[in-house]
Amino acid sequence: MSSSSNARVSSRTERRTATDNGNTQPRAPSAQQERGTKCERPDPRRTQSPQPSVTSGTSGTTHRRTASGTQRTSRNVEERRTERVQITTRETLTSRTRSPERRPGPSVQPSEKPRAHEVGRAYSGDSRPRSSKAEAPLAPWSPEVSLIPYTSAPLASRITIPPLASEAPQSLQPRPLHELSLEVQEAAILEDLLMVFMGYEGQYIRFAKNYNPTVEKDRLAGPEFKILSGLDPSLQDLTTTMLKMATHYGAVEAFVEVQSRKEFGAVNHALCAAIRKLLQDYLILIAQLETQFLTNSSFTLHVLNLHTLPTSHMMFQLYSLAHEILKRNSLLEDEDSDDDSNDIANIIESLNKGGDLRAGGIPGKKICRGGSVLGLITKRLETMSGDPAARTLLTSLLRDASRPYMMMLNQWLHHGSIKDPHAEFLVREQKSIRRERLEEDYTDEYWERRYTIRDHDVPPQLEGVKDKVLLAGKYLNVVRECGGVDVSKVVTDVPRSFDDNRFLDNVNSAYAHANQSLLELLLTTHALPARLRSLKHYFFLDRSDFFSSFLELGTSELRKPVKSVNTSKLQSLLDIVLRQPGSVAAQDPFKEDIKIEMNETSLTNMLTRVVNISGIEQGETLQTPVSQPTNESDKAAVGFTSLQFDYSVPFPVSLVISRGTVWRYQALFRHLLSLRHLEQQLISCWQSHNRSAIWTHKSSNKAIEMWKRRCFTLRARMLVFVQQLLYFSTAEVIEPNWQAFMTSLKTKEDSKDGTTAIRTVDKLMQDHIDFLDTCLKECMLTNGRLLRVYSKLMQTCAWFVTYTGYLARGLEKADLDLSGTEKPSHMSKHQWKRYQADRKQRLGESTASNGSAAASNEFGKLTELIEKYEVNFSRHLQILLDALNHYAATETVVLLGLCARLSTANHGTKYSGLRADEESASHG
Repeated sequence: MSSSSNARVSSRTERRTATDNGNTQPRAPSAQQERGTKCERPDPRRTQSPQPSVTSGTSGTTHRRTASGTQRTSRNVEERRTERVQITTRETLTSRTRSPERRPGPSVQPSEKPRAHEVGRAYSGDSRPRSSKAEAPLAPWSPEVSLIPYTSAPLASRITIPPLASEAPQSLQPRPLHELSLEVQEAAILEDLLMVFMGYEGQYIRFAKNYNPTVEKDRLAGPEFKILSGLDPSLQDLTTTMLKMATHYGAVEAFVEVQSRKEFGAVNHALCAAIRKLLQDYLILIAQLETQFLTNSSFTLHVLNLHTLPTSHMMFQLYSLAHEILKRNSLLEDEDSDDDSNDIANIIESLNKGGDLRAGGIPGKKICRGGSVLGLITKRLETMSGDPAARTLLTSLLRDASRPYMMMLNQWLHHGSIKDPHAEFLVREQKSIRRERLEEDYTDEYWERRYTIRDHDVPPQLEGVKDKVLLAGKYLNVVRECGGVDVSKVVTDVPRSFDDNRFLDNVNSAYAHANQSLLELLLTTHALPARLRSLKHYFFLDRSDFFSSFLELGTSELRKPVKSVNTSKLQSLLDIVLRQPGSVAAQDPFKEDIKIEMNETSLTNMLTRVVNISGIEQGETLQTPVSQPTNESDKAAVGFTSLQFDYSVPFPVSLVISRGTVWRYQALFRHLLSLRHLEQQLISCWQSHNRSAIWTHKSSNKAIEMWKRRCFTLRARMLVFVQQLLYFSTAEVIEPNWQAFMTSLKTKEDSKDGTTAIRTVDKLMQDHIDFLDTCLKECMLTNGRLLRVYSKLMQTCAWFVTYTGYLARGLEKADLDLSGTEKPSHMSKHQWKRYQADRKQRLGESTASNGSAAASNEFGKLTELIEKYEVNFSRHLQILLDALNHYAATETVVLLGLCARLSTANHGTKYSGLRADEESASHG
């Protein structure tokens, strides 16, 4: 018999003798040694912990282990024998759990596996010594270890999970608990608990059947344990309670591995790192408890429970937090199917905005990261504020998890750039929207959509200042792109966590600095007020001597159909006029930025489309613009009705004078130009009425004279309408609003004058847009009903002017005095000679006079025609006046002044005082 066999037989004999005398002191095996045997991989976290002093009943004698709650006594008579039995028992238990390479006896080859069946035999009650020759050979059991696929979590385990204890051969199964004494049961359960606390199975405590360690969802939910039958009830309840900590540890460990993956973001990574430190302390505690188990005979199940109570509470808090995060990520529960219908649309929108479909980046998939994680921790911190231990733990986790978020925040606040590879910061950047698109962006997309807030991912600490955070970064980003920020400068002396007292001060100071920097860049460096004054000269025809000269020079070109207009020629004429000495534009440093272009869409159709699409009118539903009449009216467009200016500005002034604001300037310019052009036509009509002998001749037919006076009166009423509308648009709408806007641009020197300066760039931009929108609204260009009536009045006036020549030829045929060969009595010889020459030039040699019947028929046509013009103009003017009265009382009071002025153009007509209720229904 070998020496190892003799030692084993001797140990069993001594243990049986000690058991018969009632003095057995079983010692549970080492947890770390057992782990080395069961899992076949060393634990790098094994540390040497200080051992607390162990009290002894008698000098040189250790306490004997008994069942928990059992009275322990010392027997001096058997003191020496008891000490010997304890030593041999401890040697036996140690040899049971010792790793193969440390076991005395023959050396073990690397390919050999430790024979776990010896563990069961260590507790065997058989006192008969057995020879090794009599032992039957056992069937070999060779579980294999392999590498698992790589994940993006850098510290995740890549080794396959050890095989389940239930899969081990029957020969390796331990002895049933009911065959063990109470003391041995407690020792075995203590040993198993130390293993289970680290996530492994013990001999008698194993994974439940419904738990599969290879399924990620089961590991995240935490392993459930079952205790083999036969455990004494005095140990059962306490063991079951302590197993909850093992479940929590397993779940938290799996959570750390899963949430450390790349797609879950830097905040989750920092949170996992903080939790990993706590798990490291947890394992150190388990190692210290194992040391107590091996060295302290008074270490019982109750003592273990008392030592683990604080840690158990900590693990429960970590487990609860992890569980909530995993539920938000839909890793523990199935996702709701309610949002599935929107997934395709969200994906398409994300791709259109420059997004990608990387893992965790698909719209509609629930990912709890960034601000959502910080908000969840903050919410739990508020909920657990009455628990000091939980509050301390959660505060520490929040501080550690918020550090990468605060780094992104400081980078955004102080450099104006976003370093957010995992899309978890509260500010979202659409990199596909570039500033080069500002020249063709009519929706202010760059400023409004380049940087936006993720409303659902804002931490509670930033909820009150999220707008300041967004604007501070946006302002500084503009300054940075213009070279005003040194991005290489490292940001120092800034708060690194949310609980820093300087946190809010940091946001406010960064916002103030960024705002002041951009304001100075716009108002001083790029001379924004001067540019705005330049816009007023060109678009609002302020001191427009140059424009009158331009219209005179380009009349021949502007009379052509819009498709035949030579834009280059008009641009050359404009350049000549702008450089004319003495002109207000000659000293303008920005005159090179003004350009000529043609818009084939008429002003009315352009504004109608915008009103219908944007829904400017209150109470009206969105409508699709009618294209058929629009196309017909656009075909008749000429250069005068299609002319508009364009204005190009550099970045960052283009943020304030954007394409959307330039469109508003163009709409107001075309409105003023149409009024100016119509005024010029009516004045030309007046000149012809006063110069032509056909109109100045006093006919002997009183009916014809009355008809001419009706024409003169209608022309005068139209001219009053146009001039009053032009005066109202310039002197009572644009100029007062312009002065108010420019006053707000001035820097506040002192508060004595009561003016308040613009303190934010966004307020500057909003004031600019509000100024233009107010002008459009008060000029009746944003109200569909007013716009339709106004366009009909303008069209009636234009038709009257266009048909002035036709009316003159009809008048010549209707007046017998002019169609005869004799000079009328009321006409001088000079006038008659000039008239005869003009008539001969128009009609040629045929100067035969018309008969009285033909003249009467022609006069009837003229009377009918002028009556149509009068009715059309008077009726629509009265509809406009009633509409102005209504909107002046409900929306814009400034319209009341226009209503009073325009009413003079309708005095004395039968339509004066007509209510528009019955008319607007059919003509509105």
